[in-house]
Amino acid sequence: MSKPQSFKSHARFDPPYHFFLTIVSIATIVIAIMYAVHHPSFYPIWFVVLSLAAFVALFRMRQYPLKVQDRVIRLEERLRLQALAPAEWHTQIYRLTEDQLIALRFAADDEVVPLAKQALEHNLSRKQIKERIKSWRADTWRV
Repeated sequence: MSKPQSFKSHARFDPPYHFFLTIVSIATIVIAIMYAVHHPSFYPIWFVVLSLAAFVALFRMRQYPLKVQDRVIRLEERLRLQALAPAEWHTQIYRLTEDQLIALRFAADDEVVPLAKQALEHNLSRKQIKERIKSWRADTWRV
């Protein structure tokens, strides 16, 4: 069984992506540049361009699903706040930023509304919100 999530342990790495693909991509760019410098011609320079394109594609392909997840989290947290907050506070929910909503997903139901109010009153960042959470609600679905 894995240990419970907390502010210090909630970040996750995907080893094939973070430690293999990223490192291989960076190494390929470096090798391509070194080769192109020592053998300047069309094909080595084109390989540098292709290596850079693959590197950009690698990061964009990672960003797209994360952005979709952020949109879903934003929706989930707005629905959760509407269910938990008093009706007179519902108009305030839409003032919360995407970063604030994403951080609030880790707060337990009994502390999410007061923490959301603090986030608005003090313009708290994602990190500041996470640091204030007392009862951590794990998010194991993030990829």
